[in-house]
Amino acid sequence: MFSRAALLTAQRPLTLVASRSAAAAAAQPAGGAVERRQRPEHPGKVRLGFIPEEWFQFFYNKTGVTGPYTFGVGLITYLCSKEIYVMEHEYYSGLSLGIMAIIAVKKLGPVIARWADGEIDKIESEWKEGREAELKVLADAIEAEKKEQWRADGALLLMEAKKENIALQLEAAFRERAMNVYSEVKRRLDYQVECRHVERRLSQKHMVNWIVASVLSSISPQQEKETLNKCIGDLTALALRVKND
Repeated sequence: MFSRAALLTAQRPLTLVASRSAAAAAAQPAGGAVERRQRPEHPGKVRLGFIPEEWFQFFYNKTGVTGPYTFGVGLITYLCSKEIYVMEHEYYSGLSLGIMAIIAVKKLGPVIARWADGEIDKIESEWKEGREAELKVLADAIEAEKKEQWRADGALLLMEAKKENIALQLEAAFRERAMNVYSEVKRRLDYQVECRHVERRLSQKHMVNWIVASVLSSISPQQEKETLNKCIGDLTALALRVKND
């Protein structure tokens, strides 16, 4: 604990420093005061994480640059000397824990950070691989869809070719049936013509037979004998003439 003598001993240099700062501020020309007054303020800005910048500007204008720090050291010294802030064993435990935490952050922080970064990179790489695999699957699906569309277009062309083939088959069947009709009609017409020819030949043969029979029936045996003798005589005369020639 700080005693009153220690407190007075600590306060004397601070008082001397404060008096010297005040004398220097008083001896400084008006331009410096104007410069301090014209120092830009930063509203909303804090120092040490919780002290507003306006407080520092206030102390700068009143006591100079060392004023806030002198006030802070004096305040801490006063609190500790009057035992307003009691530093018991928990304080030192907290101080030790703070030092250990700082050492752990300084020593183990980079290692843990590298390990955490490696894990993050690993997880990110896994996600990236999964994303790339999904993109590849989708790209393959798109290519398959394009191929199916191409096949569908080919199926349309094949359908047109089949339609043309069916039309050619129908034309061939029509021509074949027309030829069959022509053949059947020609065969029947030929049959009718042949029937007429047969009837004519039968009529002619019947007519010839009737005429021959009528002529033969009208010739007597004596006429037949005379005709036969005359034919023999004609043949004999013809033979003699051929022989003489």
